[in-house]
Amino acid sequence: MDIKKLQTLVVDALEDVKGQDIQLFDTTGLTSLFDRICVVAGTSNRQTKALAASVRDKVKAAGGDVVGIEGEDTGEWVLVDLGDMIVHIMQPAIRQYYRLEEIWGEKPVKLGAAKRKSSAEGMEAAAAPKTRSKHLKKDEAEAKPVVEKKPRAAATKTAATKTAAAKKPAAKKAAAKPVGKTVKVAPPKAEVASAKKAKEAKVATAAKLEAAAAPAKKVIKRIKKTEE
Repeated sequence: MDIKKLQTLVVDALEDVKGQDIQLFDTTGLTSLFDRICVVAGTSNRQTKALAASVRDKVKAAGGDVVGIEGEDTGEWVLVDLGDMIVHIMQPAIRQYYRLEEIWGEKPVKLGAAKRKSSAEGMEAAAAPKTRSKHLKKDEAEAKPVVEKKPRAAATKTAATKTAAAKKPAAKKAAAKPVGKTVKVAPPKAEVASAKKAKEAKVATAAKLEAAAAPAKKVIKRIKKTEE
């Protein structure tokens, strides 16, 4: 299999399982054992094993050869041997400790240049000004959108305050109207006579109660003794 196709397959397989910090290096000038080396990080043992399985399955499906896989028991550092390419799937602590990028990172390989180019061309095409249609006449003016102006909230508030201020003087005027004089009407004679009798009866009753409550006077009679 072509080395460029192989490295593209490996990177795609690692991206499918969300491998972190994928780096690819050209090692043709450093060793004759393999032409490419790939280093990627996995956050857990399960993810490192899943990354290795994804690379294996994708390369085999494309007709490539998988020489062997090592380190699946622990999952801290899984190595996938593809013959012309070696893939190192490591957890962050192991990767930081061994620093394979410093050993093999003399010639980094950048992937996705064609994708970036096509996306840049698409952005330029979208940013380009649109040409006017040929069927339109030269003197015909383009229709402009009509924007309806809504009344401002401030104007509505001022109108409401004006109407409220206009209503207040009317209320004051209504409250300032003169009130008529009150005329006292004398009660009828029958009511006056009955009230007078009730008052006299009340006074008589009170006098009787006072007399009954007073202590009774004792009368002591003196008897003269007759001379014997």
